[in-house]
Amino acid sequence: MIDPKLLKENLSAISSNLKNKNYMLDKGEFLKIDSDRKELILENESLKNKKNLLSKEIGILKSNGEDSTEKTKSVEVINLKLESIKKLLLEAEEKFKNLLLNIPNILDDSVPIGSSEDDNKIEYYSDNINLLENENQNYPEHNEIGKLLGQYDQEAVTKMSGTRFSILFDKFAELHRALGSFMLDIHTKEHNYKEVHVPLIVNNEALVGTGQLPKFKSDLFELKNKENFFLIPTSEVPLTNILREKVLEETDLPILYTSLSTCFRSEAGSYGKDTKGLIRQHQFDKVELVKFVKPSDSSDALNKLVGHAENILKMLKLPYRKVLLCSGDTGFSSSITYDIEVWLPSQKAYREISSCSNFKDFQARRLNIKYKDKLSKKKDYVHTLNGSGLAIGRTLAAVVENYLDNDGNIKIPEVLRPYMKSEKIIKKAGD
Repeated sequence: MIDPKLLKENLSAISSNLKNKNYMLDKGEFLKIDSDRKELILENESLKNKKNLLSKEIGILKSNGEDSTEKTKSVEVINLKLESIKKLLLEAEEKFKNLLLNIPNILDDSVPIGSSEDDNKIEYYSDNINLLENENQNYPEHNEIGKLLGQYDQEAVTKMSGTRFSILFDKFAELHRALGSFMLDIHTKEHNYKEVHVPLIVNNEALVGTGQLPKFKSDLFELKNKENFFLIPTSEVPLTNILREKVLEETDLPILYTSLSTCFRSEAGSYGKDTKGLIRQHQFDKVELVKFVKPSDSSDALNKLVGHAENILKMLKLPYRKVLLCSGDTGFSSSITYDIEVWLPSQKAYREISSCSNFKDFQARRLNIKYKDKLSKKKDYVHTLNGSGLAIGRTLAAVVENYLDNDGNIKIPEVLRPYMKSEKIIKKAGD
Protein backbone atom coordinates (compact mmCIF):
# COMPACT_ATOMS: atom_id res chain seq x y z
CA MET A 1 0.00 0.00 0.00
CA ILE A 2 1.00 3.62 -0.30
CA ASP A 3 2.59 5.22 2.77
CA PRO A 4 -0.42 6.99 4.39
CA LYS A 5 1.78 9.84 5.60
CA LEU A 6 3.13 10.37 2.08
CA LEU A 7 -0.40 10.23 0.71
CA LYS A 8 -1.70 12.88 3.15
CA GLU A 9 1.23 15.20 2.55
CA ASN A 10 1.07 14.89 -1.26
CA LEU A 11 -2.61 14.16 -1.83
CA SER A 12 -3.09 16.27 -4.97
CA ALA A 13 0.14 15.14 -6.64
CA ILE A 14 -0.54 11.46 -5.92
CA SER A 15 -4.14 11.84 -7.07
CA SER A 16 -2.87 13.23 -10.40
CA ASN A 17 -0.35 10.41 -10.68
CA LEU A 18 -3.01 7.74 -10.11
CA LYS A 19 -5.35 9.39 -12.59
CA ASN A 20 -2.80 8.39 -15.24
CA LYS A 21 -3.37 4.81 -14.06
CA ASN A 22 -7.09 5.25 -14.78
CA TYR A 23 -7.81 5.42 -11.04
CA MET A 24 -9.81 8.32 -9.58
CA LEU A 25 -8.85 8.89 -5.96
CA ASP A 26 -11.72 10.39 -3.98
CA LYS A 27 -9.73 12.97 -2.00
CA GLY A 28 -12.80 14.09 -0.03
CA GLU A 29 -13.59 10.53 1.08
CA PHE A 30 -9.96 9.91 2.05
CA LEU A 31 -9.75 13.10 4.12
CA LYS A 32 -13.09 12.44 5.86
CA ILE A 33 -12.24 8.84 6.77
CA ASP A 34 -8.84 9.94 8.05
CA SER A 35 -10.35 12.87 9.97
CA ASP A 36 -13.05 10.71 11.61
CA ARG A 37 -10.37 8.21 12.64
CA LYS A 38 -8.19 10.96 14.14
CA GLU A 39 -11.11 12.42 16.12
CA LEU A 40 -11.80 9.04 17.67
CA ILE A 41 -8.09 8.60 18.51
CA LEU A 42 -8.00 12.02 20.20
CA GLU A 43 -11.22 11.36 22.10
CA ASN A 44 -9.91 7.97 23.19
CA GLU A 45 -6.66 9.50 24.46
CA SER A 46 -8.51 12.32 26.24
CA LEU A 47 -10.78 9.88 28.08
CA LYS A 48 -7.81 7.71 29.07
CA ASN A 49 -6.04 10.77 30.52
CA LYS A 50 -9.17 11.72 32.51
CA LYS A 51 -9.44 8.17 33.79
CA ASN A 52 -5.78 8.16 34.86
CA LEU A 53 -6.22 11.46 36.75
CA LEU A 54 -9.38 10.23 38.48
CA SER A 55 -7.68 6.95 39.39
CA LYS A 56 -4.86 8.86 41.06
CA GLU A 57 -7.34 11.05 42.95
CA ILE A 58 -9.28 7.96 44.06
CA GLY A 59 -6.03 6.46 45.36
CA ILE A 60 -5.28 9.61 47.39
CA LEU A 61 -8.83 9.74 48.82
CA LYS A 62 -8.68 6.08 49.85
CA SER A 63 -5.26 6.50 51.45
CA ASN A 64 -6.68 9.41 53.49
CA GLY A 65 -9.76 7.41 54.45
CA GLU A 66 -12.05 9.71 52.49
CA ASP A 67 -15.10 8.83 50.35
CA SER A 68 -14.28 8.16 46.66
CA THR A 69 -17.75 7.03 45.51
CA GLU A 70 -18.46 9.92 43.12
CA LYS A 71 -15.09 9.71 41.43
CA THR A 72 -15.41 5.92 41.14
CA LYS A 73 -18.79 6.41 39.39
CA SER A 74 -17.11 8.90 37.02
CA VAL A 75 -14.46 6.27 36.15
CA GLU A 76 -17.20 3.73 35.47
CA VAL A 77 -18.90 6.18 33.07
CA ILE A 78 -15.58 6.77 31.31
CA ASN A 79 -15.00 3.02 31.03
CA LEU A 80 -18.36 2.64 29.26
CA LYS A 81 -17.43 5.47 26.88
CA LEU A 82 -14.03 3.90 26.23
CA GLU A 83 -15.64 0.56 25.37
CA SER A 84 -17.93 2.31 22.89
CA ILE A 85 -15.09 4.33 21.35
CA LYS A 86 -12.88 1.23 21.15
CA LYS A 87 -15.46 -0.43 18.92
CA LEU A 88 -15.90 2.70 16.79
CA LEU A 89 -12.13 3.13 16.52
CA LEU A 90 -11.64 -0.45 15.36
CA GLU A 91 -14.28 0.12 12.68
CA ALA A 92 -12.66 3.42 11.66
CA GLU A 93 -9.18 1.84 11.46
CA GLU A 94 -10.56 -1.03 9.38
CA LYS A 95 -12.31 1.41 7.05
CA PHE A 96 -9.09 3.42 6.66
CA LYS A 97 -7.06 0.27 6.02
CA ASN A 98 -9.54 -1.02 3.43
CA LEU A 99 -9.43 2.32 1.65
CA LEU A 100 -5.62 2.16 1.48
CA LEU A 101 -5.68 -1.48 0.33
CA ASN A 102 -7.81 -0.52 -2.67
CA ILE A 103 -5.59 2.37 -3.83
CA PRO A 104 -3.08 1.29 -6.53
CA ASN A 105 0.64 1.90 -6.43
CA ILE A 106 2.18 5.21 -7.50
CA LEU A 107 3.64 5.23 -11.00
CA ASP A 108 7.37 5.65 -11.50
CA ASP A 109 8.32 8.94 -13.19
CA SER A 110 9.73 7.08 -16.22
CA VAL A 111 6.41 5.39 -17.10
CA PRO A 112 4.97 6.82 -20.34
CA ILE A 113 1.50 8.33 -20.05
CA GLY A 114 -1.22 6.47 -21.95
CA SER A 115 -4.66 4.98 -21.56
CA SER A 116 -4.23 1.44 -22.93
CA GLU A 117 -1.79 -1.08 -24.41
CA ASP A 118 -1.85 0.91 -27.65
CA ASP A 119 0.25 3.54 -25.85
CA ASN A 120 2.94 1.15 -24.62
CA LYS A 121 6.52 1.95 -25.63
CA ILE A 122 8.43 -0.69 -27.59
CA GLU A 123 12.04 -0.40 -26.44
CA TYR A 124 13.80 -3.32 -28.09
CA TYR A 125 13.49 -5.97 -30.80
CA SER A 126 15.70 -9.06 -30.75
CA ASP A 127 18.08 -9.47 -33.67
CA ASN A 128 17.09 -13.03 -34.69
CA ILE A 129 14.57 -11.76 -37.22
CA ASN A 130 15.36 -14.56 -39.67
CA LEU A 131 12.53 -16.55 -38.10
CA LEU A 132 10.10 -13.79 -39.10
CA GLU A 133 10.56 -14.38 -42.82
CA ASN A 134 7.53 -15.13 -45.00
CA GLU A 135 5.15 -13.23 -42.73
CA ASN A 136 2.46 -13.47 -45.39
CA GLN A 137 2.51 -17.26 -45.21
CA ASN A 138 -0.22 -18.95 -43.17
CA TYR A 139 1.36 -20.79 -40.27
CA PRO A 140 -0.56 -23.39 -38.24
CA GLU A 141 -1.14 -22.74 -34.55
CA HIS A 142 0.78 -24.74 -31.96
CA ASN A 143 -2.34 -26.63 -30.87
CA GLU A 144 -3.08 -27.64 -34.48
CA ILE A 145 0.52 -28.81 -34.91
CA GLY A 146 0.27 -30.75 -31.66
CA LYS A 147 -2.98 -32.38 -32.72
CA LEU A 148 -1.50 -33.46 -36.07
CA LEU A 149 1.49 -34.97 -34.28
CA GLY A 150 -0.70 -36.72 -31.69
CA GLN A 151 0.87 -34.65 -28.91
CA TYR A 152 -2.08 -32.44 -27.91
CA ASP A 153 -5.74 -33.32 -27.25
CA GLN A 154 -8.24 -30.51 -26.81
CA GLU A 155 -11.33 -32.71 -27.07
CA ALA A 156 -10.39 -35.09 -24.24
CA VAL A 157 -9.49 -32.33 -21.79
CA THR A 158 -12.65 -30.34 -22.58
CA LYS A 159 -14.79 -33.35 -21.68
CA MET A 160 -13.16 -33.73 -18.27
CA SER A 161 -12.23 -30.14 -17.35
CA GLY A 162 -13.83 -27.69 -19.78
CA THR A 163 -12.10 -25.02 -21.84
CA ARG A 164 -8.77 -23.37 -21.01
CA PHE A 165 -7.08 -26.60 -19.98
CA SER A 166 -4.67 -28.80 -21.93
CA ILE A 167 -3.31 -32.33 -22.15
CA LEU A 168 0.14 -32.88 -23.62
CA PHE A 169 1.54 -36.25 -24.66
CA ASP A 170 4.92 -37.81 -25.40
CA LYS A 171 7.44 -35.30 -26.80
CA PHE A 172 5.23 -32.26 -26.06
CA ALA A 173 5.03 -33.34 -22.42
CA GLU A 174 8.78 -33.96 -22.44
CA LEU A 175 9.41 -30.55 -24.02
CA HIS A 176 7.21 -28.93 -21.34
CA ARG A 177 9.27 -30.61 -18.61
CA ALA A 178 12.54 -29.77 -20.36
CA LEU A 179 11.67 -26.08 -20.58
CA GLY A 180 10.97 -25.87 -16.84
CA SER A 181 14.20 -27.66 -15.91
CA PHE A 182 16.24 -25.55 -18.35
CA MET A 183 14.83 -22.27 -17.01
CA LEU A 184 15.43 -23.25 -13.37
CA ASP A 185 18.99 -24.31 -14.14
CA ILE A 186 19.78 -21.00 -15.84
CA HIS A 187 18.20 -18.88 -13.09
CA THR A 188 19.84 -20.79 -10.24
CA LYS A 189 23.28 -21.44 -11.75
CA GLU A 190 23.81 -18.32 -13.84
CA HIS A 191 21.51 -15.69 -12.32
CA ASN A 192 22.01 -16.74 -8.66
CA TYR A 193 18.38 -17.25 -7.61
CA LYS A 194 17.60 -19.73 -4.84
CA GLU A 195 15.13 -22.39 -5.94
CA VAL A 196 12.03 -22.78 -3.75
CA HIS A 197 9.25 -25.36 -3.87
CA VAL A 198 6.04 -23.58 -2.86
CA PRO A 199 2.50 -24.54 -1.75
CA LEU A 200 -0.27 -24.18 -4.32
CA ILE A 201 -2.82 -23.06 -1.72
CA VAL A 202 -2.52 -19.82 0.27
CA ASN A 203 -4.73 -17.91 2.66
CA ASN A 204 -6.51 -14.60 2.27
CA GLU A 205 -3.78 -12.62 4.08
CA ALA A 206 -1.07 -13.84 1.68
CA LEU A 207 -3.01 -12.55 -1.32
CA VAL A 208 -3.77 -9.23 0.39
CA GLY A 209 -0.05 -8.87 1.01
CA THR A 210 0.90 -9.12 -2.67
CA GLY A 211 -2.07 -7.08 -3.91
CA GLN A 212 -4.36 -9.69 -5.49
CA LEU A 213 -6.92 -9.09 -2.75
CA PRO A 214 -9.25 -7.44 -2.07
CA LYS A 215 -9.50 -5.96 -5.58
CA PHE A 216 -9.04 -9.02 -7.83
CA LYS A 217 -10.98 -11.77 -6.09
CA SER A 218 -12.87 -12.62 -9.30
CA ASP A 219 -9.56 -13.63 -10.93
CA LEU A 220 -8.89 -16.28 -8.28
CA PHE A 221 -10.05 -19.84 -7.64
CA GLU A 222 -11.35 -19.96 -4.05
CA LEU A 223 -11.66 -23.24 -2.16
CA LYS A 224 -15.29 -23.70 -1.18
CA ASN A 225 -14.66 -26.24 1.58
CA LYS A 226 -11.93 -24.13 3.24
CA GLU A 227 -12.94 -20.53 3.80
CA ASN A 228 -10.49 -17.78 2.85
CA PHE A 229 -8.08 -20.14 1.06
CA PHE A 230 -7.25 -19.90 -2.64
CA LEU A 231 -5.24 -21.64 -5.35
CA ILE A 232 -2.22 -19.51 -6.20
CA PRO A 233 -2.46 -17.33 -9.35
CA THR A 234 1.37 -17.22 -9.42
CA SER A 235 4.17 -18.38 -7.16
CA GLU A 236 4.95 -14.69 -6.62
CA VAL A 237 2.41 -14.93 -3.78
CA PRO A 238 4.06 -17.63 -1.62
CA LEU A 239 7.59 -16.50 -2.57
CA THR A 240 6.96 -12.91 -1.46
CA ASN A 241 5.16 -14.05 1.69
CA ILE A 242 8.20 -16.04 2.85
CA LEU A 243 9.58 -12.86 4.43
CA ARG A 244 6.29 -11.55 5.81
CA GLU A 245 6.73 -9.70 9.17
CA LYS A 246 10.52 -10.09 8.93
CA VAL A 247 13.21 -7.53 9.74
CA LEU A 248 16.28 -8.33 7.64
CA GLU A 249 19.84 -7.19 8.03
CA GLU A 250 21.12 -4.99 5.21
CA THR A 251 23.79 -7.63 4.54
CA ASP A 252 21.01 -10.17 3.84
CA LEU A 253 20.00 -8.23 0.74
CA PRO A 254 19.48 -8.83 -2.08
CA ILE A 255 17.42 -12.01 -1.68
CA LEU A 256 16.52 -13.76 -4.94
CA TYR A 257 13.98 -16.60 -5.15
CA THR A 258 12.78 -18.67 -8.09
CA SER A 259 10.11 -21.33 -8.31
CA LEU A 260 8.50 -23.54 -10.93
CA SER A 261 4.87 -24.00 -9.98
CA THR A 262 1.44 -24.64 -11.34
CA CYS A 263 -0.70 -21.50 -11.37
CA PHE A 264 -4.48 -21.08 -11.46
CA ARG A 265 -6.46 -18.14 -12.86
CA SER A 266 -10.14 -17.74 -13.64
CA GLU A 267 -9.36 -15.47 -16.62
CA ALA A 268 -12.34 -13.30 -15.72
CA GLY A 269 -13.03 -10.75 -18.42
CA SER A 270 -11.40 -12.79 -21.20
CA TYR A 271 -14.50 -14.60 -22.39
CA GLY A 272 -14.08 -15.85 -25.95
CA LYS A 273 -10.34 -15.02 -26.14
CA ASP A 274 -7.70 -17.72 -26.63
CA THR A 275 -9.98 -20.59 -25.65
CA LYS A 276 -7.80 -23.06 -27.59
CA GLY A 277 -4.15 -23.76 -27.15
CA LEU A 278 -1.69 -22.80 -24.42
CA ILE A 279 -1.92 -19.02 -24.44
CA ARG A 280 -4.65 -18.30 -21.86
CA GLN A 281 -5.21 -21.20 -19.48
CA HIS A 282 -7.00 -21.69 -16.17
CA GLN A 283 -4.07 -23.93 -15.15
CA PHE A 284 -0.51 -23.39 -16.34
CA ASP A 285 3.08 -23.76 -15.21
CA LYS A 286 5.44 -20.84 -14.81
CA VAL A 287 8.92 -20.13 -13.52
CA GLU A 288 8.72 -17.08 -11.27
CA LEU A 289 11.52 -14.73 -10.22
CA VAL A 290 11.19 -12.65 -7.03
CA LYS A 291 13.65 -10.12 -5.59
CA PHE A 292 13.96 -8.31 -2.26
CA VAL A 293 16.37 -5.37 -2.46
CA LYS A 294 17.35 -2.09 -0.82
CA PRO A 295 15.45 0.92 -2.18
CA SER A 296 18.67 2.36 -3.61
CA ASP A 297 19.20 -0.83 -5.66
CA SER A 298 15.64 -1.04 -6.91
CA SER A 299 16.03 0.42 -10.40
CA ASP A 300 19.13 -1.60 -11.22
CA ALA A 301 17.45 -4.74 -9.89
CA LEU A 302 14.57 -4.27 -12.35
CA ASN A 303 16.94 -3.95 -15.30
CA LYS A 304 18.71 -7.14 -14.27
CA LEU A 305 15.40 -8.94 -13.74
CA VAL A 306 14.26 -8.04 -17.26
CA GLY A 307 17.63 -9.19 -18.56
CA HIS A 308 17.23 -12.57 -16.86
CA ALA A 309 13.88 -13.14 -18.58
CA GLU A 310 15.31 -11.97 -21.92
CA ASN A 311 18.28 -14.30 -21.55
CA ILE A 312 16.03 -17.37 -21.66
CA LEU A 313 14.56 -16.23 -24.99
CA LYS A 314 18.01 -15.40 -26.35
CA MET A 315 19.27 -18.87 -25.46
CA LEU A 316 16.20 -20.43 -27.10
CA LYS A 317 16.79 -18.14 -30.12
CA LEU A 318 13.17 -17.01 -30.17
CA PRO A 319 12.20 -13.62 -31.64
CA TYR A 320 10.94 -11.22 -28.99
CA ARG A 321 10.54 -7.59 -28.07
CA LYS A 322 10.72 -5.61 -24.83
CA VAL A 323 7.86 -3.23 -24.04
CA LEU A 324 7.59 -0.56 -21.34
CA LEU A 325 3.97 -0.44 -20.26
CA CYS A 326 2.21 2.91 -20.27
CA SER A 327 0.44 4.31 -17.20
CA GLY A 328 -3.00 2.97 -18.13
CA ASP A 329 -1.67 -0.56 -18.75
CA THR A 330 0.49 -0.80 -15.62
CA GLY A 331 -0.92 -3.19 -13.04
CA PHE A 332 -2.48 -2.34 -9.68
CA SER A 333 0.54 -3.16 -7.49
CA SER A 334 3.26 -2.17 -9.92
CA SER A 335 5.13 1.12 -10.11
CA ILE A 336 6.77 0.24 -13.44
CA THR A 337 6.46 -2.85 -15.66
CA TYR A 338 8.27 -4.23 -18.67
CA ASP A 339 6.57 -6.92 -20.74
CA ILE A 340 8.62 -9.37 -22.78
CA GLU A 341 6.64 -10.50 -25.82
CA VAL A 342 7.52 -13.51 -27.98
CA TRP A 343 6.71 -13.84 -31.69
CA LEU A 344 3.98 -16.34 -32.65
CA PRO A 345 4.00 -16.91 -36.43
CA SER A 346 0.43 -18.27 -36.48
CA GLN A 347 -0.93 -15.05 -35.03
CA LYS A 348 1.58 -12.81 -36.82
CA ALA A 349 1.89 -11.03 -33.52
CA TYR A 350 3.99 -10.71 -30.39
CA ARG A 351 2.38 -12.14 -27.25
CA GLU A 352 3.35 -11.57 -23.63
CA ILE A 353 5.56 -14.29 -22.19
CA SER A 354 6.94 -12.41 -19.18
CA SER A 355 5.92 -9.40 -17.15
CA CYS A 356 8.65 -7.87 -14.96
CA SER A 357 7.57 -5.35 -12.33
CA ASN A 358 9.05 -3.17 -9.61
CA PHE A 359 6.58 -2.74 -6.74
CA LYS A 360 8.97 -0.57 -4.71
CA ASP A 361 7.71 -0.58 -1.07
CA PHE A 362 4.04 -1.20 -2.00
CA GLN A 363 4.00 -4.94 -1.19
CA ALA A 364 6.53 -4.63 1.63
CA ARG A 365 4.22 -2.24 3.50
CA ARG A 366 1.31 -4.67 3.15
CA LEU A 367 3.49 -7.55 4.31
CA ASN A 368 5.59 -5.54 6.82
CA ILE A 369 8.96 -6.60 5.38
CA LYS A 370 11.79 -4.35 6.56
CA TYR A 371 15.57 -4.26 6.69
CA LYS A 372 17.94 -2.61 9.17
CA ASP A 373 20.54 -0.19 7.82
CA LYS A 374 23.96 -1.44 8.97
CA LEU A 375 25.22 2.07 9.83
CA SER A 376 22.22 4.00 11.13
CA LYS A 377 20.39 0.90 12.44
CA LYS A 378 17.23 2.56 11.13
CA LYS A 379 14.55 0.22 9.81
CA ASP A 380 13.02 0.77 6.39
CA TYR A 381 10.83 -1.19 3.99
CA VAL A 382 12.52 -3.31 1.33
CA HIS A 383 11.59 -3.04 -2.33
CA THR A 384 10.10 -6.11 -4.01
CA LEU A 385 10.23 -7.07 -7.67
CA ASN A 386 8.99 -10.04 -9.64
CA GLY A 387 8.78 -11.39 -13.17
CA SER A 388 8.13 -14.54 -15.15
CA GLY A 389 11.18 -16.37 -16.21
CA LEU A 390 9.17 -17.67 -18.22
CA ALA A 391 5.61 -18.96 -18.67
CA ILE A 392 6.15 -22.59 -19.73
CA GLY A 393 3.08 -23.13 -21.90
CA ARG A 394 3.57 -19.95 -23.91
CA THR A 395 7.26 -20.75 -24.37
CA LEU A 396 6.35 -24.22 -25.61
CA ALA A 397 3.88 -22.69 -28.06
CA ALA A 398 6.56 -20.32 -29.33
CA VAL A 399 9.12 -23.11 -29.75
CA VAL A 400 6.65 -25.32 -31.61
CA GLU A 401 5.58 -22.58 -34.01
CA ASN A 402 8.98 -20.99 -34.61
CA TYR A 403 10.88 -24.27 -34.98
CA LEU A 404 8.41 -26.03 -37.30
CA ASP A 405 10.24 -27.04 -40.48
CA ASN A 406 8.94 -27.55 -44.00
CA ASP A 407 8.54 -31.30 -43.43
CA GLY A 408 6.23 -30.82 -40.46
CA ASN A 409 8.90 -31.71 -37.90
CA ILE A 410 9.77 -29.53 -34.91
CA LYS A 411 13.43 -28.85 -34.32
CA ILE A 412 14.49 -28.81 -30.69
CA PRO A 413 16.50 -25.70 -29.70
CA GLU A 414 20.10 -26.69 -29.03
CA VAL A 415 20.01 -25.66 -25.36
CA LEU A 416 17.10 -28.03 -24.73
CA ARG A 417 18.59 -31.10 -26.42
CA PRO A 418 20.50 -32.28 -23.32
CA TYR A 419 17.15 -32.31 -21.48
CA MET A 420 15.32 -34.22 -24.23
CA LYS A 421 18.04 -36.41 -25.78
CA SER A 422 16.62 -35.66 -29.22
CA GLU A 423 17.00 -33.05 -31.95
CA LYS A 424 13.50 -33.15 -33.44
CA ILE A 425 9.90 -34.00 -32.76
CA ILE A 426 9.35 -36.01 -35.93
CA LYS A 427 6.16 -36.18 -37.90
CA LYS A 428 5.27 -39.83 -38.29
CA ALA A 429 4.73 -41.33 -41.73
CA GLY A 430 1.12 -41.01 -42.81
CA ASP A 431 0.45 -37.97 -40.61
